[in-house]
Amino acid sequence: MSELESLDLKNLHVIVLQEFQTEEIQELNPDFFRNLSNFIGNLKNEEYDGIENKTKSNMITIATSLTELLINKRLEKMSSESSYSILTDEEKFIFDSNDEMNERKDMIISGIINGKSKFLEITSTKHKTKPVTVRFVKEFDEIVGVDLEKYGPFKPEDIATIPNENAQALISNGVALKVRIEE
Repeated sequence: MSELESLDLKNLHVIVLQEFQTEEIQELNPDFFRNLSNFIGNLKNEEYDGIENKTKSNMITIATSLTELLINKRLEKMSSESSYSILTDEEKFIFDSNDEMNERKDMIISGIINGKSKFLEITSTKHKTKPVTVRFVKEFDEIVGVDLEKYGPFKPEDIATIPNENAQALISNGVALKVRIEE
């Protein structure tokens, strides 16, 4: 599409406006978000002084806000339409996780209303003990995981795979960060 040949703030603004002015999801070039990422990345890498640097920072802020508006609006429309095929690959990645969340919700509701407490218990235990990879940002002593295994001690920058419930506690306390490993 021609909007990608000269992607800039003006074109991005026009694309966002068009998305908000129509009820249907507009078709974007499959590489649109990668090109947008390159545009913003290039802006961030440019070095300026004084007013030019402030202008660059404002442009990055505007591009970031427009990007968030665009993705949120398109996904909002998607939840009420069957236009999956028109989404970019990045949007499909986001949308598919929504399907998984709905499937999980339906499983739990079904388990509750059908009296399957054993299923709920197994599901809960599996979730608590599923392995999660984290990177430690602070020193931390040895812990006993919810699976009753010992882990640690840890130093900053150590990477470990520990049970989900322990990982979430460490993450929420600022001791570790989740490491995303795509399959």
